[in-house]
Amino acid sequence: MKDFYDHSLLPYNTFGIDVKCRRFIEFDSVGELLGVLPSLRSQDSRPLLIIGGGSNLLLTKDFEGTAIHSAIKGMDKVAEDDSHVLLRCGSGEIWDDVVAHCVDNGWHGAENLSLIPGEVGASAVQNIGAYGVEAKDLIYKVEAVDIASGQTVAFANADCRYAYRQSRFKQEWRGRYIITHVTYRLAKTFTPSLGYGNIRHTLASMGIVMPTAAQLRSAIIGIREAKLPDTKVLGNAGSFFMNPIVGRDVAERLLSKYPDMPHYEADESRIKIPAGWLIEQCGWKGASMGRAGVYERQALVIVNRGGATGEEIVALYERIMQDVKERFGVEIHPEVNVI
Repeated sequence: MKDFYDHSLLPYNTFGIDVKCRRFIEFDSVGELLGVLPSLRSQDSRPLLIIGGGSNLLLTKDFEGTAIHSAIKGMDKVAEDDSHVLLRCGSGEIWDDVVAHCVDNGWHGAENLSLIPGEVGASAVQNIGAYGVEAKDLIYKVEAVDIASGQTVAFANADCRYAYRQSRFKQEWRGRYIITHVTYRLAKTFTPSLGYGNIRHTLASMGIVMPTAAQLRSAIIGIREAKLPDTKVLGNAGSFFMNPIVGRDVAERLLSKYPDMPHYEADESRIKIPAGWLIEQCGWKGASMGRAGVYERQALVIVNRGGATGEEIVALYERIMQDVKERFGVEIHPEVNVI
């Protein structure tokens, strides 16, 4: 176990913001976590910041508390029937390693979530999603430790109240639990989800009409690599904003003015609009404010062009939100956790 003081969080945020925390703890087993819990309840350790790979995190200043990171590993098939398997993963596993493992073993459902940065624990907190698939479609059970009581607990999918990029771990349970394992339910039969974005076009360019799971994963990786910058080269947190979901009346008003506006059915009464399109229409694609900017290939991505502070990135995203609201009457909100 790691237990450091005055520790840099630079390796734990993909924006490349060099700030420190007063204390840093990394555990690689439930036993280690339980052993350190009494000290975490101390006022001297507060506040607490539970972090993963930092791919969905914007740090704006030094953190005057304790940052906690899970390094629990392991991917174990714990149950199986004729149609599905249950795969239990440590919260510190790299998410894309889990997707690759599933594809290699013929367990399906996660292909569209290929190459999403971050770790297993974050998948259950954020309800990560891409190309028409969300983590909630796969999550069977979430295991965690209650910080206050020290009890180990398990939550079924329904307990977590998953919604678009939301869960109870982000809302009323925020800071209450530390996730240790997530169990996913994966199908043995491959049923590709191809209806979102430009998946079919990309597959067609590869000469593929009906892909295998490996081919679909390859296509998704190609799409993401083409539009998202490498965090080792250009600091970023992937998609910075959530796509707004609006009422049909709002969508119809916008479509009457912008008939080419991309849009997707969210449910019977609501429509999802790509935030990247809204931002691009406001002229922000490729633009900068100081050392923070919007990626030239994807307007949904805010980048650190070198040496940007968290405050500079905040100033940029607030300006973008204001411009979208003024032009379209639609509010967009960060998907990234701002600390």
